[in-house]
Amino acid sequence: MTLIRAARPGDAPFLPQIERSAAVLFRQIPDLAWIVEGPVQSEDRHRQMIEEGAVWVAVDTTDAPIGFLSAQRLESALHLWELSVDHDHQGRGLGRALVEVAKGWAIARGYPALTLTTFREVAWNEPFYRSLGFVSLSAGDLTEALRGLLAKEVEAGLPRDRRCAMRCLL
Repeated sequence: MTLIRAARPGDAPFLPQIERSAAVLFRQIPDLAWIVEGPVQSEDRHRQMIEEGAVWVAVDTTDAPIGFLSAQRLESALHLWELSVDHDHQGRGLGRALVEVAKGWAIARGYPALTLTTFREVAWNEPFYRSLGFVSLSAGDLTEALRGLLAKEVEAGLPRDRRCAMRCLL
């Protein structure tokens, strides 16, 4: 049985490992396989996010993290920065459950929407989020902050034509 709970500072050392393990899926896409070896969020960044209070972990029966979702206020929305599930635990609905917890948390605090940036047409990215009620935003629908995030992603080496921003109204 898997439990989802608010992340604690002691979880931070596990989260970069989970993020790296989750990225293994990108080996299936030759022009994105480099992501497997790319940078992940640091333990310090995870700890900072946890202290801000919008990070949840899926844990196994020993309370060890096996997946996480980190989020933060961006403009008026709750922005999902990272959703990662350890490769050995993927395909069990943990990502979906983590997003549902974030939705409930955001609704309880009066956020009107969730936002995120992700890869277009990658099965576990844009199509997955569409199945959770997110819609891809056209260039004209992007907020200033989302436009800026996409630009920073391109500066970091992500392909512009493969990225999109999405929103889920709550």
